[in-house]
Amino acid sequence: MAYQTINKIFQKNETDLTSAEAHGLATGMLSLESKIEASIWLSELFDDEITLLDEDKTILAGLFDQTRKLLNGEDEGFRFALFLPGDDEPLNEQLEAIRVWCEGFLFGIGHAHSESTWPGETGEIIKDIVEFTKLDSELDDEMSQEEIDELEAALIEIQEYLRVAVMLIKDQFMEQTKNTQTH
Repeated sequence: MAYQTINKIFQKNETDLTSAEAHGLATGMLSLESKIEASIWLSELFDDEITLLDEDKTILAGLFDQTRKLLNGEDEGFRFALFLPGDDEPLNEQLEAIRVWCEGFLFGIGHAHSESTWPGETGEIIKDIVEFTKLDSELDDEMSQEEIDELEAALIEIQEYLRVAVMLIKDQFMEQTKNTQTH
């Protein structure tokens, strides 16, 4: 499921969304409610007046279901990763994708969790993710190769942090749900 294929669905339907933002939203929603339906996610992505082609719905539902499987550890051959443009894409596009992925994720967890308290370390992690939404994707034309290399390394570290953060948030909410149900 190529990143650009999903982006084309959004472009075709004249939305400002990107694959990264949509995946962030799905990840946020699924991190807190693993049984949530893809149709709820789709209704958050598209206005009521937009009618998606069945083929596009199938592709998007596939991304949502794949995200659910990876978050739940159902696919032993893979592990959860952010749905972002490839390393071969321009660095500014990769930075922008991380930024909007974080925005989508925050919206997704906000959709699923309306209380002001967060379990465990979740509150601190969310503060970090809010900071990532402030990333500047504009690159200075006069950056040295060393600065570009440092930025690429930082981007990899941010992606790994977010991947682990998502799994931690998911685990803390699952634990909270178990504790609530047993009391």
